[in-house]
Amino acid sequence: MDIITLVATGSEYDPGGVISRTETNDKIGYVDPHNYPRVSFLDPTYTFTVSKKQTAAGCADAMNHIMEQYFCEDSTILNDGFMEAGLKSLMINARKCLENPEDYTARAEMMLTCTYGCNGIYALGNSQSGWPCHGMEHALSAYYDITHGEGLAIITPRWMKHILSEKTVDRFVKYGVNVFGIDSTHDKFEIAERAINETYKFFESIGIPMHLKDVGIDESRIGEMAHHVAVNEGLENAWASLREKDIDDIFRASL
Repeated sequence: MDIITLVATGSEYDPGGVISRTETNDKIGYVDPHNYPRVSFLDPTYTFTVSKKQTAAGCADAMNHIMEQYFCEDSTILNDGFMEAGLKSLMINARKCLENPEDYTARAEMMLTCTYGCNGIYALGNSQSGWPCHGMEHALSAYYDITHGEGLAIITPRWMKHILSEKTVDRFVKYGVNVFGIDSTHDKFEIAERAINETYKFFESIGIPMHLKDVGIDESRIGEMAHHVAVNEGLENAWASLREKDIDDIFRASL
């Protein structure tokens, strides 16, 4: 049984979890059908007292859940529209919740969007993406015990910028036009770069620290973390392949 007091992970309606082992700096995702709760209670009033920090971090986590499923090789029109609406819902309602923590409607819609974000519905019919941002962030929060959603917000725009290419640009164009309303007549790389900048600016606007140094991470263990991710996460098979140097570059760009 789940009683949800923080919206973010979607654990009320998914079979996943994360196991951390501090001795080896491991933070590993675990999925098993037995992890589905028999019943979950979702009462938005239980989230009224969630701090601004954790409200923002929960929004960033849920947004990244959607992005990890959105940025893939093959997708459906239905799922794209569902995910684009989910991203817009989270951005609009997170701001409302930060302005008025007891806005029941905003808290309720944010709770529902987070529930959908990680239960597999958004990805039905889509190809796998590899969830690269989660793979990288798990190292950050395993090594430094930072807030997961903040870590995701910091590295996501840098990952986007790093993987932007002829292969990926059309996906970023769709994201920019449908989520941020960017004029579709502009050059496709201009649209993509603006979409990435808008993503960064949104996270910054809700109070998330947008540099690793702001959450206590310096360059001293970047190489070690990049190697750990490259060995353990299999991100060379992600939608946009990431090898150790790519991961290192993304981490350093995030400093």
